[in-house]
Amino acid sequence: MDISVVIPLLNEEESLTELHDWIAKVMQSNQFLYEIVFIDDGSTDNSWQVISTLSQQNSSVKGIKFQKNYGKSQALNAGFKIVKGDVVITMDADLQDSPDEIPDLYKLIANDDFDLISGWKKKRFDSKIRKNLPSKLFNLAARKTSGLHLHDFNCGLKAYKNEVVKNVDVYGEMHRYIPVLAKNQGYNKIDEKVVQHQARKYGTTKFGMNRFVNGFLDLITIWFLSKFGKRPMHLFGLLGSFMFFIGLCFALYLGIDKLFINPTGRLLTQRPQFYISLIAMIIGTQLFLAGFIGELILRSKRDNDNYKISDKVNL
Repeated sequence: MDISVVIPLLNEEESLTELHDWIAKVMQSNQFLYEIVFIDDGSTDNSWQVISTLSQQNSSVKGIKFQKNYGKSQALNAGFKIVKGDVVITMDADLQDSPDEIPDLYKLIANDDFDLISGWKKKRFDSKIRKNLPSKLFNLAARKTSGLHLHDFNCGLKAYKNEVVKNVDVYGEMHRYIPVLAKNQGYNKIDEKVVQHQARKYGTTKFGMNRFVNGFLDLITIWFLSKFGKRPMHLFGLLGSFMFFIGLCFALYLGIDKLFINPTGRLLTQRPQFYISLIAMIIGTQLFLAGFIGELILRSKRDNDNYKISDKVNL
């Protein structure tokens, strides 16, 4: 199979048929062997009925329905597990991503041997204040933190080698950082392509301003995991040892002062240095234990299948 198209969605019944027809037309005109995998992330409208109908009309259409809304990362993760195409392309279901971009994205992966190509919506049709400005700030922070020079980390239109999606662990809300996750797994041939962005035709956006707050928090998480995810003791152990050393120095100073310099002076518990020493050593011990616990957690298997599927078609 040449291409697998993975489409996570939530309440997009109006656009699904048009999107399917558009993708099918592109695939047929380029003679691609393909599959379209719709992941219904707990829609409350008739999205699943539309997907079921499309699967009856086109055997290349597959679908997964979540029992409730788990999030885009979990939807992509479920889709990535079942795809069979040599090249995997993700796109949103709201018709803002153009299927006409698929052939060029496919060629960059299949012919030019890139591991991942991320779409760049250079010209956007979103609100400048609500989405464009926060997106630019978010992408700037992501570039500085990750070392990847991509302009649009959160673009839903991306293309991957099959082995990339099989080896990248997408969880929580980390779908924004799949290029970073791929880089951390050793896939370094990552680039971007300017893609067409279209105004939303049906419905309303499912994203609010809170996604940018969550995005920055996730960015801190991914930075920490990339730097210390496999060696938490290197961070917590170092900080813990430093804090404990500070506390120990204060304790030695107080002991020497009380025993040899000023034995008739104030009680140790009446001196602020005593509490600084005590707190520093306690914090140092806690940080060291945090690093130790982190090392233990790394040796346990994370269960990422934290979603329940209520129905499937063509699988």
